[in-house]
Amino acid sequence: MSAHEVPAEGATQPGDGSGPSGNGTEPILRVEGISKRFGAVVALRGVDLQLNAGEVLGLVGDNGAGKSTLVKIICGFHQPDSGRIFLEGRQVHFRSVEDARHHGIDTVYQDLALVPQLPIYYNLFLGRELTFGGPLRLLSQHRMRRLSERYLDDIQVSIPDINAEVETLSGGQRQAVAVARATRSQVKVLLLDEPLAAMGAKESSLIIDLIKGLAARGQAMIVIDHNYTHMFELCDRLNIIEQGVVSLDTKVADTSIEELTSYMVSQYRKQVTTGREELSEAGR
Repeated sequence: MSAHEVPAEGATQPGDGSGPSGNGTEPILRVEGISKRFGAVVALRGVDLQLNAGEVLGLVGDNGAGKSTLVKIICGFHQPDSGRIFLEGRQVHFRSVEDARHHGIDTVYQDLALVPQLPIYYNLFLGRELTFGGPLRLLSQHRMRRLSERYLDDIQVSIPDINAEVETLSGGQRQAVAVARATRSQVKVLLLDEPLAAMGAKESSLIIDLIKGLAARGQAMIVIDHNYTHMFELCDRLNIIEQGVVSLDTKVADTSIEELTSYMVSQYRKQVTTGREELSEAGR
């Protein structure tokens, strides 16, 4: 496996031209030494990560490894205990999700945050509705419909009727609407949490094509998914997160599902052995 393993100390810093990108250009997103704990639980232990323009980066790891916590810090939902975040080379501090969104970082979570009983066009502007008039603002329904058609056309998503309620859509179409809502405001970094969860082959194909199309246009994305087949289909590069650190950073072209599976199994065995040794020491 041709990969960049990140040691605890002396690791190559993302974005210095010698990391995974290897081209010396400043990544669109770079995080350095991000740590986070919740009481006695340490979720992240000095994570370094970088994302380049037009790149799809996959985050791989078991439940509780720290993937979701890292994404929630990047999107402003959590504040890190330590570490720095850089967006287009400039250090940023996100006070909230809305603050991160204002800077161009948006997230599509697994639950999509759509209102099933509302029309598709309204969901595209949920929380950011367009209005007109004087002190008593009125919803600009016509303008939202017109722009919704344009947003969906831009990312090549076919929705028969934008006036239809979201609950009439398939799972793949709902995911596409949520992605269209996130990307309509010229988002710089799009975070996708389990975008293919519980989807059939046809719906998965729709979202895979959507993500690939966005990447071809230069959209940078971070994807969380437990399915290795999905990751190898979607991503340019993979970061494996274990016990709150990035243990492996590799290009998809430099590895395989079999190699990745073997690596994860070997790491699991190491953790089990370490755990047994610690228990043995504690019992002496």
